[in-house]
Amino acid sequence: MKIFFHICCAPCAIYPYYRMKEEGLEPTGYFYNPNIHPYLEYRKRLDTTNNFAQRVGLDMVICDDYDLEGFLCRVMGKGALRCEQCYRMRLDAAAEAAGKKGFRLFTTSLLYSKHQQHDMIKGVGREMAADRGIEFHYDDFRRGWREGILESKAMGLYRQQYCGCIYSERDRYLKERTSHCSPVR
Repeated sequence: MKIFFHICCAPCAIYPYYRMKEEGLEPTGYFYNPNIHPYLEYRKRLDTTNNFAQRVGLDMVICDDYDLEGFLCRVMGKGALRCEQCYRMRLDAAAEAAGKKGFRLFTTSLLYSKHQQHDMIKGVGREMAADRGIEFHYDDFRRGWREGILESKAMGLYRQQYCGCIYSERDRYLKERTSHCSPVR
């Protein structure tokens, strides 16, 4: 059975890709991630995903629409709910593309990361699939966390250190949130 596979980045795609192949599924990769910031980071992740896809023979659909403004409009001011909006934006696009391309099933490599909100991704994925009349394939890919890390290192793939958005980059490097602004007099 064919499956449309949203990929957030190559390291997160490795274990799910091999797992789906073992289960008899035939994935087609899909890259749409306007959340990744800055643009050079976005290009690194896209190039690394293409590199991985070429190595394993994974057909890819690339939506190279770096809609940073659209992403920021969806998440700005949402606080803790910004991740849900990010998942909605990307999984809605993936479900729509899957349906248009004739796929009845889709999933995402977001289900691989131990740092993502797994239950939220599953819920949003199922909702987006139902809206498009297709099915969301749920698998807890986190069980292959260590295996995926080792394989990505063995392949020499670029491994990022944050989820991709401007907020996660800030949180990674800014350990203590204090205001450095002086009052205007």
